[in-house]
Amino acid sequence: MSSLLQVKGLSISYGKVAAVRNLDLEVAQGSIVSLIGPNGAGKTTLMSALIGLLPSAGDILFDGQPLLPHHDVAHRVGQGMLLVPESRELFSEMSVEDNLQLGAFSRRRQGHRDHAQTLEEVYGLFPRLRERRQQASGTLSGGERQMLAIGRALMGKPRLLLLDEPSLGLAPRVIGEIFEIIQNLRASGVSILLVEQNARAALKISDYGYVLEVGEKVLQGPAAELAEDQRVIETYLGRKSAKAAPAASQAVAAH
Repeated sequence: MSSLLQVKGLSISYGKVAAVRNLDLEVAQGSIVSLIGPNGAGKTTLMSALIGLLPSAGDILFDGQPLLPHHDVAHRVGQGMLLVPESRELFSEMSVEDNLQLGAFSRRRQGHRDHAQTLEEVYGLFPRLRERRQQASGTLSGGERQMLAIGRALMGKPRLLLLDEPSLGLAPRVIGEIFEIIQNLRASGVSILLVEQNARAALKISDYGYVLEVGEKVLQGPAAELAEDQRVIETYLGRKSAKAAPAASQAVAAH
């Protein structure tokens, strides 16, 4: 599969403090790539830099074209990269449907007039949002707010969806529902970069994964193999390996 996103030698700093150092990362077209690691590893910082909210050094290529420092958030959204932040950032006093319509703003500004059809597609993915379309978003449950945040991003017709901690604060049953929706998005052609504390759930639905610690990539490989790597099992999956395993499986590159 061809690469939709390529990150080469990316470094991000807060003043003199390096948050991400010399990171290489790739998201293939039509894939789900998960980024796991402890709090403070630099995962959310990376997502913010990719969408243009933070300055960075190094190269970011989207569909083979460089994203340069002057390419702001609006430019990147226009190219088809959208972020669903950890905080979700919904307008709580506005209705569900008004929040969704805001997600189509960039495409309307570009002259596209397909937002009504896209809205129907979003409601097809999230029937609960249709039921609550006139309800203030601040009155929704946690799972419904996450659905709304994802639905609003989908109104922008993303080619690459950056999902930052979509399971945060959700009940286990709802987490399963959200991750099923993420898989369905991939089936519809949306590529996904997923930052997630729930490493088990993330690796289960991903094609490829990276482990980030203290701003540096320490492991990478096919998600199924990462899920069986002893270091990942003991550090992130909370269980002991069922059988002896090498420190890093042959298919997983350590850095």
